[in-house]
Amino acid sequence: MGLPEYLFLLQGLKWTVLLSCIGFVGGGIAGLMVALARTSGLPVLERATSGYIGLFQGTPLLMQLFVVYYGLSLVGLQFEAWQAVAIGFTLNASAFLGDIWRGSIEAVPRGQTEAARALSLGYVSRMRDVVLPQALRISLPATIGFLVQLIKGTSLASIVGFTELARADNIVSNQIFKPLLVFGVVGAMYFALCWPLSLFGSWLERRLAAPTR
Repeated sequence: MGLPEYLFLLQGLKWTVLLSCIGFVGGGIAGLMVALARTSGLPVLERATSGYIGLFQGTPLLMQLFVVYYGLSLVGLQFEAWQAVAIGFTLNASAFLGDIWRGSIEAVPRGQTEAARALSLGYVSRMRDVVLPQALRISLPATIGFLVQLIKGTSLASIVGFTELARADNIVSNQIFKPLLVFGVVGAMYFALCWPLSLFGSWLERRLAAPTR
């Protein structure tokens, strides 16, 4: 395998990282809205977001990408491959992160919220200054764990023709007829992305759990 093939794989790696960032940031913003709605105490919002989470957690990501790319084109919404996978991963991530952060918000001791109410803090101030900082601390290990899964899940984007690392792997393998070598290189690239994040998540979990022992 020569330099052009390595450069092509690195190009695929670049798109894998970018797609992961888009899905994580976009999903994080939408997921925060989902988490806040899920814990709002308003039955309509809670039922709607519960159904939203259930839909995306209960169906395969591959099917969700198919629906965004092929299904929406049937109603006149045509997206390019990168746009479709960005939307698909953002929606999927928002459901999972929303559920993670919903659990973290509910894990904040109720006395914290009651004390904030006693100080006459409004909802926005109460969430921004009291609840969310504590919930973020609680959710960090699980959030990092989900990011690792998201990076590995980007390999499914190749199914709609998006050239990320997994599709670049397949293209190079078909060109040089050395699948084990190419798969080994690509596996090492995924490992280099995911393993440090996994170690960081484990370290963070131990660090955050230490004060409670």
